[in-house]
Amino acid sequence: MLSRDRKKNETELTRLISAEKLPGHVAIIMDGNGRWARKRGLPRIAGHRAGINTLKEVITCSYELGISIVTLYAFSTENWKRPRWEVEFLMSLPGEYLHKELQSLIEKNIIIKTMGNLEQLPEVTQRAINNALEATRDNSGMILNFALNYGGRNEILNAVRKIAARVKEGSLKTEEISEDLFAGYLDTGGLPDPDLLIRPSGELRISNFLLWQLAYTELWFTRILWPDFKKEHFLKAILDYQERERRFGGINKL
Repeated sequence: MLSRDRKKNETELTRLISAEKLPGHVAIIMDGNGRWARKRGLPRIAGHRAGINTLKEVITCSYELGISIVTLYAFSTENWKRPRWEVEFLMSLPGEYLHKELQSLIEKNIIIKTMGNLEQLPEVTQRAINNALEATRDNSGMILNFALNYGGRNEILNAVRKIAARVKEGSLKTEEISEDLFAGYLDTGGLPDPDLLIRPSGELRISNFLLWQLAYTELWFTRILWPDFKKEHFLKAILDYQERERRFGGINKL
């Protein structure tokens, strides 16, 4: 249960947010689970479980605010380098989360999408994800986009290969290749670029995440580890975003 002070703080922060200046698309690198567990003398698995609670809180807050798209970096192409036991546990989390939360997501009219190479994931993980994709396919509300087995460089290379194949077969001319066309071949094809990227844990890098899409995204970093990242921190990130002026390479309007 929330403390009275924390609940009051969240309420005050929510009042300050302008509905007209909300970021349409928020991307989040969910980082710091292992360090959170280590600081408490717990196994890394405990950190990943605690991170699920933060995930639920952020999704609920995004839904309540009216944010259109939330993209979550859940498992990168580099994460396969982790110990086998940790990878196996991480692969079990999508099924566990969706088993518990799918009905709630459906009731909220949330659409689940994914990006990355799902074919390399375990079959049980693929089944859980595909079931959620199908169950929310006809929804029309907030998009919840999970990046699983995803890497930005790999995504760009795949797009280049697909475009090159079209040029080779003669269905596309090189002079027809534009930024918009290229973006359509990315995993996020059809979605707008993120307006805001949030990264907890104190790391000041984007770690091969949405390399093309983050060109003009506002970045917000915090030292707070993901399991400790609460609604109030998410609201502070939104408020900070709303105070910025986005010029996209232009100049201030007088």
